[in-house]
Amino acid sequence: MKRIVLFVLTNLAIVLVLGIVANLLGVNRYLTANGLNLGALLGFALIMGFGGAFISLLISKPVAKWSAGVQIIEQPRTADEAWIVNTVRKFADQAGIGMPEVGIFEGEPNAFATGAFKNSALVAVSTGLLRNMTREEVEAVIGHEVAHIANGDMVTMTLIQGVMNTFVVFLSRVIGYAVDSFLRKGDQENSGPGIGYYVTTIVLDIILGFLAAIIVAWFSRQREFRADAGAAQLMGRKQPMINALSRLGGLTPGELPKSVAAMGIAGGIGQLFSTHPPIEERIAALQAMR
Repeated sequence: MKRIVLFVLTNLAIVLVLGIVANLLGVNRYLTANGLNLGALLGFALIMGFGGAFISLLISKPVAKWSAGVQIIEQPRTADEAWIVNTVRKFADQAGIGMPEVGIFEGEPNAFATGAFKNSALVAVSTGLLRNMTREEVEAVIGHEVAHIANGDMVTMTLIQGVMNTFVVFLSRVIGYAVDSFLRKGDQENSGPGIGYYVTTIVLDIILGFLAAIIVAWFSRQREFRADAGAAQLMGRKQPMINALSRLGGLTPGELPKSVAAMGIAGGIGQLFSTHPPIEERIAALQAMR
């Protein structure tokens, strides 16, 4: 399965769009009109950085439903659907969170949880997961997703992404101003930012954005271990989660939409950008639990 960092590309796109809008509105010109105003720039960076992250968070559930083709179980029509809903309800009660929406989507084995708030989240499982795993293994996967919600992982990842975005916006503009000042040394005619500033900030927004994605992915891998442990605690034993991961290791997990990839049961693009640790490491961590 192609594994993709949780909403990193969405955040990058939002930050770039906000940056372009800021350029068109002349905000950058205001920040650099009489020398770089670091206080104003920091405020600008905070709004841009956290604005993109929170917009991504707030639209996460409707985007997930649309992009994954999730069919919400309003009223169970089969015994399997009733069992899935009851399992989610049981774990939600144990975890002390509101009942999430429950859905099924077509695809190879996978599952995910998303939503801006603990008490109005979404848990979705794929048809491939239901076909290829035992009920106990599916139950462990559902417990894993409910643990993500109970741990507040979506909000945590949003805050981390917001901090990273803020650094990206702030540093790219500081460096952009320095590059522009060097290129326009001795030019007294124009006090506003030049082409060097705009080109540098756009390029650095992209480059630093990918570096920030590596840091975000590292945090994502740590909370994956916590969700595995949370599933074991919800079930009262760790073996079902170990079995589910072992089974998943022998399957080809389905690809999830980019906006929810990090909240799936499996994910990652290479080692640095992977949102999930290797299956073997997750199993070893569970086996080491007391």
